[in-house]
Amino acid sequence: MGKIKLLQGNEACAEGALYAGCTFFAGYPITPSTEVAEYMARRLPQIGGVFLQMEDEIAAMAAVIGGALTGCKSLTATSGPGFSLKQENMGFAMLTEVPCVIVNVMRGGPSTGVPTGPGQSDIMQCKWGTHGDHPAICLTPAYVQEIFSETVRAFNLSEKYRTPVIIAYDEIVGHMRERIEISDPGVLPVVQRPRPACPPAEYLPYDDSKGDVPPMANFFEGYRYHVTGLNHGPDGFPVNASPRIHTDELRLIRKVDSNRADIVKFEEYLLEDAEVAVFAYGVSGRSAKTAVNQVRSEGVKAGLFRPLTIWPFPEEQVAGLSGRVRKIIVPELSLGQIIHEVDRCSKGRCGIEGIHRVDGDPITPAQIVARIKEVM
Repeated sequence: MGKIKLLQGNEACAEGALYAGCTFFAGYPITPSTEVAEYMARRLPQIGGVFLQMEDEIAAMAAVIGGALTGCKSLTATSGPGFSLKQENMGFAMLTEVPCVIVNVMRGGPSTGVPTGPGQSDIMQCKWGTHGDHPAICLTPAYVQEIFSETVRAFNLSEKYRTPVIIAYDEIVGHMRERIEISDPGVLPVVQRPRPACPPAEYLPYDDSKGDVPPMANFFEGYRYHVTGLNHGPDGFPVNASPRIHTDELRLIRKVDSNRADIVKFEEYLLEDAEVAVFAYGVSGRSAKTAVNQVRSEGVKAGLFRPLTIWPFPEEQVAGLSGRVRKIIVPELSLGQIIHEVDRCSKGRCGIEGIHRVDGDPITPAQIVARIKEVM
């Protein structure tokens, strides 16, 4: 039995990071994510870690990359406009294969939008925010307990696959307080990045002959190597050879796509005999579960598919679901983003209906109930 605490979602995120071994945080205050930074500012010095408040989100992302290169498990947290500012350095971390975790507590937008209200309109930005082809892992917890455990999982995936991992949840879940259990040490797995076994003089930081995820040495431990945002060879120095560029870009994508079974996580709720399904994540997933329970009590065969990993998208699962139900309803706090992914994967096998809201309030169970009854 672990420790029982009453925590806000943002506090649970910080606890999850600490459980995973995070010792470095760099960020800049922004509603509604600031509590992650405040919690880490208090806790990291107590365990010998480092907290830095930077001058802006661009610098914060750069500092996180630097911390990760020295061997620290590193975290930053932001929202909306700050997430936009981080994108250039997130792209740098993806190409240079630097493990780190980025928390985006989503709010309304564009621009400063609705700082104190929930949103889910950053979800495509989580995959396509930075330019160029690159891997994308994004987790979408809906409960405070899940924020804790999914933060641990985010660090594990980041370390295992040498890539940035995003955790995207909304303002409501970030500020909600719920009873959670902080697992005792050793109960949840904690992954460490693959380390080189060769002498420093023989080390190549991007040696793809070692597999899709090359071992990673920490700076200041005897290994010296070059890190650049240019396409690079096995030694880290820039290359202009098109075959190497092409094969290396494919490797970056492959190390995520070929491990979907390990990365993609989801909840299927009452889908065995469902005639209509709701695809929902974050706070919309919470409303959807309440709605499904209500219509089930009235004899309507509805179920819920709730992704905890939104990127890579659960394509295979959605394709299978679309062949078993008449309709899939997609509630999201945007004017329609992830609904297009659901529609793409369904390939016309069933009808797709959206519920969209961007006024700073959540989609209610009553709205979802009404739409379920409408399509049945």
